[in-house]
Amino acid sequence: MEALHWSTDLIVLSVLASIFIYSLLTNAIAKTIVTLPIIFMVIGYLCARPIEALAEPEILAEGKRFLAEITLVLVLFSDASHVRFRTLRRNFKTPLRMLIIGLPLTIGLGMMVAYLLNPESGLAMALLTAAVLTPTDAALGQTVVSSPDVPESLRQTINVESGLNDGLVLPFVLFGAIMASAGLEGANTDGLASSAMLQVVLGPIVGITFGWIFAKSMDAAQDYELMAEAAGGVAFLAVAFSAFIGAEIVGGNGFIAAFVAGMVFGNTYKHEIRFIGEFMEGVGQLLTMFAFLVFGALLLPDGLEHVTWEAVVLAALFLTVVRMLPIWLSLLGTGLALREKLFLGWFGPRGLASILFTLIMMDEFDFLGEQELLACVSMTVFMSIILHGVSAAPLSKWIGRVARNNASPSGSADG
Repeated sequence: MEALHWSTDLIVLSVLASIFIYSLLTNAIAKTIVTLPIIFMVIGYLCARPIEALAEPEILAEGKRFLAEITLVLVLFSDASHVRFRTLRRNFKTPLRMLIIGLPLTIGLGMMVAYLLNPESGLAMALLTAAVLTPTDAALGQTVVSSPDVPESLRQTINVESGLNDGLVLPFVLFGAIMASAGLEGANTDGLASSAMLQVVLGPIVGITFGWIFAKSMDAAQDYELMAEAAGGVAFLAVAFSAFIGAEIVGGNGFIAAFVAGMVFGNTYKHEIRFIGEFMEGVGQLLTMFAFLVFGALLLPDGLEHVTWEAVVLAALFLTVVRMLPIWLSLLGTGLALREKLFLGWFGPRGLASILFTLIMMDEFDFLGEQELLACVSMTVFMSIILHGVSAAPLSKWIGRVARNNASPSGSADG
């Protein structure tokens, strides 16, 4: 027992040392093609065998679910809180087109591809596979989002799209998982449709209620100088998790509630809201590190063990045609140059949301083809971490150089 305790401590110490070393070298790493997700995925993969040998499968499963839920609630609320309705109406034609037209087209095309590659799994699993692989993750292309070489309009578009699409895709993920579970032999489907509708309807209602009440309460506290500025981060946690738990209590979907609460909170709260961004820059980055550690240690090995040629082909198609064709179609008539459409289509990396959705759906529902789903998601995220991480810096410099050399900022429209 003492040896076991020491080995566990050694793993934890190694992970903490890796986080500390990464923190010391952040500026130096930012100048290379190596990214945070690549580093912590590799560290997690190296720790995979020791972790599996030291921990019980039930403990690992509970730990994965707990980390996934906390991270997803905070990411959904934080991303949604930074979206301003008035700004969207005025200036965000491009990301709105990508979300309203491109996202459903991506899910539809992805569902067709997943079904054609594995028709035995059925349409429900094809929908679930497409849904969990549709949301994008700006963390994998952080170089693009923060690069001064990339025109601001493109950076803003990528930021807004990645911030909203994980919340918008949630109903598709939920329905896909429920339908796949209902197709399991011997599954009890009584009340399944009504339960699904309640989750999708009650989740937003709870989110609107909690987001508005908490925002107004905090505004009042700020107006009367009752609230210290440093308390904003704590209040943010209370709002996000209250919406999640409140929805779960009444039968709604907690993640949808957290996303809607963030959007309502951000558009209702009239004081400075920078405390959410400051909190997520610290704690949020730490959770992101652990999420990719978990992916490398617990999901990637299982995924690689069950990988097939179909999973590799599906991953390659989802990162290219399934993503880029719908985005190109959604941007027709916007006046953007072809290079800009392709740039926006390529930088839709799959990462945190796909990992978290897969963890939670596999834990919450039973359905056939779980291992195939895990293999597809693992391979897609693995390829995305490498390809988008490596290509971010050179493509950012290229798009910036072309934009500077072009007489027109957006180039010639290609229709």
